[in-house]
Amino acid sequence: MKVLVITSFNKKLYDEYAYRFFQTYNWPFDLHVYTEEYFAFNPYEAGVVVHDLSNDCRKFVDRNKNRKIKNFTDDGVRFCYKVYSVCMASDFKMYDVLIWLDADSVFYKPLTLDFLEKYLYDKDKMMTHLGRPNYSECGFLLWNLRHKDTKDYFNEMKKMYNEDLIYNEKEQHDSYIWDLVRKKFEKERGTMNIDIGDKQVGHVQARSILGTIYDHTKGKRKQLGKSPEARI
Repeated sequence: MKVLVITSFNKKLYDEYAYRFFQTYNWPFDLHVYTEEYFAFNPYEAGVVVHDLSNDCRKFVDRNKNRKIKNFTDDGVRFCYKVYSVCMASDFKMYDVLIWLDADSVFYKPLTLDFLEKYLYDKDKMMTHLGRPNYSECGFLLWNLRHKDTKDYFNEMKKMYNEDLIYNEKEQHDSYIWDLVRKKFEKERGTMNIDIGDKQVGHVQARSILGTIYDHTKGKRKQLGKSPEARI
């Protein structure tokens, strides 16, 4: 099984926290970075493949960057880079599994292929996510690229953004939209997925089976470089 791990950030976010991602990354899988602004990497990033984000992403941002936002739940532009990065990466034919990780991740232990196949992957399941009561924690997402519904799922996600359909929905952040389309596929196609969350609020990744492998230092945790909830 061949696995691709991807993330996305710009120079500003790299300087603030994403540098820790590369200082600690120890998973035995190919790593690609998607960015809206190319910049030179330091030695920690030796061998990392860098991609410019697509024109569709830039067009979406240009169309919607002046929309008024009240909080993160209606900030479609802020989170669109993840969606376009994943959709672009899904086009690689040589990979069987695609993993998204937010760039504010810090790594403790390698995620082995044996662990992935035991807990995170099933040939009959399309994706793996961290479920919570309102919407999933999407700092970690995994797709089975060989599943019969995966390509259509990504096409539907691209449509939601390319046609600005996310602005017809209650919320516009990526977690809400990922879940919206996933649930549509579950209902209309009977698509099966893996939920490794515990359906509780708070830092679900830290409580999950991934909590001893890596740390998602989201929110104010970025300033510390470690989550207080981390089990390492």
